[in-house]
Amino acid sequence: MKTAKERLTDALRMSVVDTMTFFNTSRLGLTEEQVEENRDLYGENELTKGQEDSIVKKIYESIINPFTVILLLIALVSLVTNVWLAKPGQEDPTTFIIIVVLVLLSGSIRFVQELRSDKAASNLSRMIVNTVTVVREGKEQEIPITELVVGDIIRLSAGDMLPADVLILDSRDFFVQQSGLTGESDAVEKMALDKCEIKDTESLLESDSLAFMGTNVISGRASALVLVVGDDTKMGAIEQTLNTYDEPTSFEREMNSISWLLIRLMLVLVPIVFFINGLTDGDWLEAGVFALSVGVGLTPEMLPMVITASLAKGSILMAKEKVVIKKLNAIQDLGAIDILCTDKTGTLTQDEIVLEYPLDIHGDLDLAVLRRAYLNSYYQTGLKNLMDRAIINRTEKEAEKHEIVRNLDQTFKKIDELPFDFERRRMSVLVRDDENVVSMVTKGALEEMLTISNSVEYKGNILPLTEEIRQEILAEVAQLNEQGLRVLGVSYRSDLDADYEYTVKDESDMILTGYLAFLDPPKPSAAPAIKALAEYGVATKILTGDNEKVTEAVCEKVGLDAKNILLGSMIETMSDEELSRVVETTTVFAKLSPDQKARIILQLKANGHKVGYMGDGINDAPSMKVADVGISVDTAVDIAKETADVILLDKDLLVLEKGLVEGRKVYANMTKYIKMTVSSNFGNIFSLLISSIFLPFLPMAPIHLIVLNLVYDISCIALPFDNVDREFLQKPRIWSAKSITRFMAWIGPISSIFDCTTFLILFFIIAPMITESVYHHGMSSNFITIFQTGWFIESMWTQTMVIYMLRSPKLPFIQSRPALSVVMTTLAAVFFVTLLPYGPFANLLKVSPLNGTYFLFLMIIMALYMISVTFVKHLYIKKYHEWL
Repeated sequence: MKTAKERLTDALRMSVVDTMTFFNTSRLGLTEEQVEENRDLYGENELTKGQEDSIVKKIYESIINPFTVILLLIALVSLVTNVWLAKPGQEDPTTFIIIVVLVLLSGSIRFVQELRSDKAASNLSRMIVNTVTVVREGKEQEIPITELVVGDIIRLSAGDMLPADVLILDSRDFFVQQSGLTGESDAVEKMALDKCEIKDTESLLESDSLAFMGTNVISGRASALVLVVGDDTKMGAIEQTLNTYDEPTSFEREMNSISWLLIRLMLVLVPIVFFINGLTDGDWLEAGVFALSVGVGLTPEMLPMVITASLAKGSILMAKEKVVIKKLNAIQDLGAIDILCTDKTGTLTQDEIVLEYPLDIHGDLDLAVLRRAYLNSYYQTGLKNLMDRAIINRTEKEAEKHEIVRNLDQTFKKIDELPFDFERRRMSVLVRDDENVVSMVTKGALEEMLTISNSVEYKGNILPLTEEIRQEILAEVAQLNEQGLRVLGVSYRSDLDADYEYTVKDESDMILTGYLAFLDPPKPSAAPAIKALAEYGVATKILTGDNEKVTEAVCEKVGLDAKNILLGSMIETMSDEELSRVVETTTVFAKLSPDQKARIILQLKANGHKVGYMGDGINDAPSMKVADVGISVDTAVDIAKETADVILLDKDLLVLEKGLVEGRKVYANMTKYIKMTVSSNFGNIFSLLISSIFLPFLPMAPIHLIVLNLVYDISCIALPFDNVDREFLQKPRIWSAKSITRFMAWIGPISSIFDCTTFLILFFIIAPMITESVYHHGMSSNFITIFQTGWFIESMWTQTMVIYMLRSPKLPFIQSRPALSVVMTTLAAVFFVTLLPYGPFANLLKVSPLNGTYFLFLMIIMALYMISVTFVKHLYIKKYHEWL
């Protein structure tokens, strides 16, 4: 069997007929039997995105991260000091075992969540299917691109992505953007082999008659023969040999900065604790073990798990709301947007355009205009938009009553076409009637049609297009636009040469026969959705290529301020500084080119906004690419779906609003865990530093620190599923390492105040009461055990119960209810640690039972601690106007 390169090379050297014969195909396409044969011979049309990770690799990546590497190093040191170097009979592997359990537990939960996340992403990706028009057994049909095989004949038009490496059979103004493969910024024209000059030095990628998977069609149409599919394509080869690199999102960058902040803090504090305790007690080995335990206490092992669980949960919930997340980290980015830019068609309007009036140049109903418009819409092979369908539907209805629009597909035969593009804003077809008269029929934006027409038709008579008639037409169209009707002009030329190859330059000296008025009414949900987005702190801006009158009429009906509309022609003359000011105060932008849409979004981002862009057309792809979040719909063109980060299964702003809320919930629960854990750990370490200076012994055994950390982390498993205050969801949120550092500095030391109070009570009241003696150097270890047990339990209570105070700026339970799962896990953690001194593991964990007096003092300390946190929380919110 020939290699992919040989197939492409031979296709350039052989005739098209010979190439088709080689692949057992023809212009009529493959039969079903040939499809299966070619699939077996040449493979499936699916790319394996690099090599899929094995289970072993997934387990490794779930367990190994900067935090767990530090923990495993600590475990290794503990194994050496407490087991290998310990005196006979004094070996104690407990610390080593608990750290390893801690790492494995965190990794296992993350591994399970990753598997669930991968499965959810896989299921969601199946909901978004890119299709291709293929000819099989002489009939055109739409199939998923994964079902394409070598030898298939496919049809391509503007907006399509190339589904395989193909040979162009015929084309018309067929331009392809292939910068992803070649680096060329400009689109290149592709044409049939017999129209190309083949050069021996030409590389395959430079060939004018080959097009490659992953590139996209900018304009025109073509038929092509599939030569190479799947991993054998040029795109597939690149996927197999290169690790594609995605620029980190703002979320990923902030998470990395938070992780390294904690690691730096650990690298500073661990040596300080080590030297203070070594100098105080003189037992450097124990001081080392304790310092390493401090490192364990500072490590938020569950951070990767909480992030993964939150994102996975968010993607599943959003799928239920008809929002498909292509990349998990896009969830938080979606919740962070404060400006949504969108086209109006299909988003604000019902996406069900109806042709209301086919009108002559004086604004009277005229079915002759509909007759020519039908020929243009019916015979074009490019992207049939909603207006084309409306024209065809109206013609079919009128044909039941009027002879003039009946059997047009039998009366006329198509000869050629000049496809639509966004520069001309029009398209033409050439047709021959049953009397062999050849005509060019052109349909497009009225302004464009007036520029290429020098005559008008009225009741069968051809008249010059005078300035008076031009102004009459523009006035009539302006009135229609003010009613929210969109208008297209229809022109034609007759008595043309059937053998001449016409180009866009020949769209001139035409006869304007009339115009078409379309109604695309606003969606009932549009106004409530825009209002709801505004309540969530998201401003909606309309970026459309439509004219300002229609745009103003629609926007006013949905409650958008359309008094100050900025046109593309104005933007063209503005500097970036001028545009920077104008985009802040303008809500509606009309008559924009794709480049102007992208420029507006880039300027909004430069002004500090997080911008989402919602679109479904080929002209929307540049805007989606530059936006913080690209949003599309499952009915969009291929290039739009490929570019988007988020796909809506229902083209409705209300659906987007639900997705945005879920994104903010995910952010809320992740930031809760990070802020609570970091501040709590910092407070404990601050307490350890103070106690290390003033106490003649370690305030807590190393094993206590490790168990404390393990139990606390387990109690946080439910945080991704916690409730979120409605008020928190009202504003866009972005990650900030600065706010986390600030939160840590304010909240952490509060617990240290009560830790020190606990030290005093334990040292002077509780421990002497239980042991019936005050502390003196060399006394029995029971005093120290009582003291360490007391702080161990108090630390668990404060660290866990303060979750309720920190998870919301409101009063817990009264104004803000935590999820039941959070309540159950935190209470279970507190009860577990409190009962340890009375259970079978007391001796192993070096804990001792405490008396009722201790628990009375503990209740008082807890009450004062909660009051203090509430007071500081109030001051913090007053100063920084935020909490989480």
